[in-house]
Amino acid sequence: MSSSNNDSKQAPPSDSAASPDKPSTRNNTSVQMSDSEPKKETTTIESAPQEKAPLNDHQNFLNRELSFIAFNERVLTQSLRSVHPLLERLKFLIIFSRNADEFYEIRVAGLMERIALGREKISLDGLDSHSTLERISERMHQLVERQYDIFNQKLLPALEQEGIFFLRRNHWTEQISAWAKNFFHKEIMPLVSAIAIDPAHPFPKLANKSLNFIVELEGKDAFGRDLSYAIVPAPRTLARAVQLPSNVLASNPAHPQSSSAFVFLSSIIHANTQDFFPGLTIKGCYQFRITRNADLDVDVEGAADLAHTLQGELHTRRFGVATRLEVSDDCPQNLIDHLLHQCKLDEASLFRVKGPVNVARLFDVLPLINRPDLEFKPFTPGIGKGLKSSGNIISRIQKSDLLLHHPYESFQPVIDFLVQAASDPQVVAIRQTLYRTGKDSPVVDALCTAARNGKEVTAVVELRARFDEEANIELASRLQEAGALVVYGVVGFKTHTKMILVLRREEEKLVRYAHLSTGNYHPGNARLYTDYSLFTRREAITVDVQAIFQQLTSMGKAPALKAILQAPFSLKRSLLLLIDQEIHTHKEKGGGEIIIKCNGLTESKIIQALYRASQAGVKVTLVVRGMCCLRPGIPGLSDRIRVISIIDRFLEHTRVYYFAHATPSVYISSADLMERNLNYRIETATPLLGASVSKRILKELAVYLDDAYAYWELDPSGKYHLHNADSESPQKGLLEALSLSAGAQ
Repeated sequence: MSSSNNDSKQAPPSDSAASPDKPSTRNNTSVQMSDSEPKKETTTIESAPQEKAPLNDHQNFLNRELSFIAFNERVLTQSLRSVHPLLERLKFLIIFSRNADEFYEIRVAGLMERIALGREKISLDGLDSHSTLERISERMHQLVERQYDIFNQKLLPALEQEGIFFLRRNHWTEQISAWAKNFFHKEIMPLVSAIAIDPAHPFPKLANKSLNFIVELEGKDAFGRDLSYAIVPAPRTLARAVQLPSNVLASNPAHPQSSSAFVFLSSIIHANTQDFFPGLTIKGCYQFRITRNADLDVDVEGAADLAHTLQGELHTRRFGVATRLEVSDDCPQNLIDHLLHQCKLDEASLFRVKGPVNVARLFDVLPLINRPDLEFKPFTPGIGKGLKSSGNIISRIQKSDLLLHHPYESFQPVIDFLVQAASDPQVVAIRQTLYRTGKDSPVVDALCTAARNGKEVTAVVELRARFDEEANIELASRLQEAGALVVYGVVGFKTHTKMILVLRREEEKLVRYAHLSTGNYHPGNARLYTDYSLFTRREAITVDVQAIFQQLTSMGKAPALKAILQAPFSLKRSLLLLIDQEIHTHKEKGGGEIIIKCNGLTESKIIQALYRASQAGVKVTLVVRGMCCLRPGIPGLSDRIRVISIIDRFLEHTRVYYFAHATPSVYISSADLMERNLNYRIETATPLLGASVSKRILKELAVYLDDAYAYWELDPSGKYHLHNADSESPQKGLLEALSLSAGAQ
């Protein structure tokens, strides 16, 4: 891992060689970092001694799927924490539902598919697919029951105390019932096709996660035939909770004038189901929802036009194989059995719920509740050191590297970088990877403007960014219409790296400017996710960025990069080497330390290397938001390793690797330490070559490792424990340090 910095005379001066501060970690570790530019490594790495027991033994690993469930349990627990405002607690409960939906759409669907095809896979912890599904079912049933208990017993009463009501039918007044019937006939009934089930009308194919009702009937239809039951699909275009007009709410003296009240769409339909079936008797009406496999099954190898093929397959996501059935808890067993039979599911995939089956759709309601006092305080992101509002970004990068930490610092400089490059007469080319950008993206607008202004614009668009395929197809079309060159990355490998390259003619030379990020070019996500942005014109970095873009478009062999580590070629191998070097140097000098911050740690070789580091006495601290298959704290194996997780207001998304004795010692990356990232994606890890930006990241890592804040810690059994439950998270400390204010946005 060598790199050089052959700066031209326009290159920025070197960062000052100030020694970085030492993070105050829970391990009481010290951090040392060389400020010099990286040099060629000449150290010979000794082979690790033979272990008494193999490191790859199944008992040394946690189950990936159960680890995800543990993460989602930590999300659910946030809904109980009084340190969060009330509406934010409701959001955490909704996010739990969304995460569970996707888990069944993708991960559970994959396990079920492997079983059906006879391709079962043994997980790292030794469980086969059948056993894993059994454990998943057991844990998820426990957590869903807990979720509805929190919703019904904790959140709804607390909301009512604040004048926010979700009124069940048994609490409706005559005025509310009359309003609901009127709303039903005007807004719902015209949109619904109730389906009586008989030989001519078999059980319908119901869309993924749609709200439906199974209705038990008695009597004869208009043609004299006996009917037993029917299906009523709820309109997908309507919100799942409807706000009561103020005059209707005011009719009930139990509700103060300042109150907000909502009724569930399911309640309105339930109360008026009889109107779908005149002349028949309704014996019962019960809501249900089916979750389906939503992973697109596309033969990318055989696709002549990937965009066209994906577009043709998007509709199948709504009607894949069923993976879960949710029904109201009062639904009779005979109707449940019928639904399970139609879905080809067993009891393990059935969830009887005490409330709305589609809690995730309550996000639609939150904007209607105007109670800022029950939400997180708004904040104004910082501008970034050395930046002025709407200042020239390229001029700033010419002075030194620029590091931003979103959302504490504004994402606007990234947009400004592109907007300014699009209109700069000296800029001749822009290249960018796009994974997720969102609709009406200012990033895409800037690229289109640049193309129309005659710049050479190349966009590497990853069409297979899950659940964003349709949006990415549309933005690719926009870019092509504007005159940009659009390529779709590498077949079989998702392009997940986040890079921009701007080529600018300065004094008859082409000078490169690069932006590399741990997150997506999505302005909305930049307000919700924590990510690092690095701007640089260092030749060692920008030459590598250019080489990677060339590889992505030409499909040539992987280039020999000077500084950047790239998956699936050098990243995994280099991380293993860095860990081994830390072990070797620690044995010689002591002071070995590794800090890794990522979203997931599941790759077995990386985990085994970290075990070797622990056995050698290297202190290892892992800040892993989600899945972690490593077992910390096992004597003789991982007793020098600690794993913590931060769950709070923002989604932790930064990936940072730190090796105390390496030069360079700090990397930011697009890659989590998972099989898919290291083996089947185009990812990058970028070394921080300037002392000031490295020093800053180490200071911010120290905030995450400060015992004064709340954090979750993983024990050897796979359980997480919340420490300092009454305290704020490290995000509060970073928000206070980096944002401009806690005032209005």
